[in-house]
Amino acid sequence: MTDLQASLIAIGGAIVVGVISYNKWQEYKTRKTVERAFSDDQHDVLMHGDAAPLHDQRIEPGFSDPPPAVTPEAPEALAAEQAHDAPPMAPETPQQATPMEETVLHAARVDLPVDQLIDCTIGLGLETPLRGDRILPVLHTLRHVGNKPVHFIGLADDGRWEAVAHGRTYTMLQAGIQLASRTSALNEIEYSEFVSRLRQVADELGAECDVPDMSRIVSIARGLHQFVSEYGAQLSVNVQSNRAPWQIGTLLAALERQGFDLRPDGRLVMPDGDGGVLFSISTNASGGDETTSRLTLLLDVALVAPARDGYGAMIACARSLATRLDGTVVDDSSQPLSDATLAEIATQVQAFYADMENSEIPAGSTRAQRLFA
Repeated sequence: MTDLQASLIAIGGAIVVGVISYNKWQEYKTRKTVERAFSDDQHDVLMHGDAAPLHDQRIEPGFSDPPPAVTPEAPEALAAEQAHDAPPMAPETPQQATPMEETVLHAARVDLPVDQLIDCTIGLGLETPLRGDRILPVLHTLRHVGNKPVHFIGLADDGRWEAVAHGRTYTMLQAGIQLASRTSALNEIEYSEFVSRLRQVADELGAECDVPDMSRIVSIARGLHQFVSEYGAQLSVNVQSNRAPWQIGTLLAALERQGFDLRPDGRLVMPDGDGGVLFSISTNASGGDETTSRLTLLLDVALVAPARDGYGAMIACARSLATRLDGTVVDDSSQPLSDATLAEIATQVQAFYADMENSEIPAGSTRAQRLFA
C-alpha cells in the first residue's frame, strides 16, 4: 500500500467518524431538550393542581360561577427548554462543527420546516455534495407518513441550513417527521414506516442516516401529544334571538356585512387581515333548516396570536350581532353572560397565552399552527 493510499484511507475514515459523531451529538442534545420540554409530569395549563386536563374540549365562557383562575407559572419541564436560547456547547469530538450545530439547534426551530422541538429529526450524511435538482425529486416521494408531515432541510455550500431548493448544492440533509398533532402522537408503526422509507431515500441519494431509538421517540411523541391536548382549548359564546328565529338567508347576508367570510369548506370565519382566521361562527342550522334562533362564535385559542386579541374581537362581534339582530349574548346553558364574567375569562386567556409563551410554543406561531391545525 502506497503512502497516498494510506493517506486517502485515513482522510476517508476521519470524514466518516466526523459525520457519525455529528449525528450522535445532535441526536443526544435534541433528545434531552425535547424530553425536558415534554416530560409526562406537566401540570394542566388551564386548571389547578390535580384537576383533569382539558383534552381538546371546548370551554364555554358562561358558567354560573366565575371560572377558576389560570395557574400563572409555567411548568418547570417546559421552562427548561429555554436553554435553547444559549449558544450550544462545543462537543468533545474534534470533528464536530460548532457553527453547524448552532445553526441546526437555533435557526431550524425558528424559521425552517424542520423544527427540533416538535419533529423527530434524522441527519443524512451525503457521500458527495448534491444539487437540489437531484435531491428534490427523491424527497418528494416522502412527504407524509399517516397523517404526520415529513420535511427536509439541507446544509448548503455556504454553511447555512435551508429548505432544499433548485440551483443550490448541499453537503448534508436533515429529515423531520412531526411528533404529534391534535389527533394523535407518532406511534411505533408510523415511526417504523418513516425510517424504512427514509432509508430508501438515503439509498437513492448515496447517504447514510443514523436512526434514533424507537421507544424513546415514541415516548417523547406521547408527551408532546399530551401537551397539545391540554393546550387545545376552544372558547365559545352564543347569540340567542330575543324574539322569532332568524331567516337563514337574511342572517347570512347580515353576517357578511359584519365581515364574515364563507370558506370553501363551508365555514364562516372572521379573517384576521393577513390570510388567517380570528374566530368562526356557526348558525347551528342543518341543511334543510330555513331559520335559526342561535349563533355560536368559536375561538381556537392556540391558533391566534395574543397581539390580535381574538377573544376581545369575538366578544365585540357577539355584542354587535346581539344589538343588530335583537339578541342576547349567552353561554351554552342560555344564561346571559355578564361583563364581569367575560372580563374574568379575558384574564384567563391572557394567562393562557403567557403559559404558551413560556413553553416556547407561542399561540399563533408557526409551531402552534403545525401542532394545533
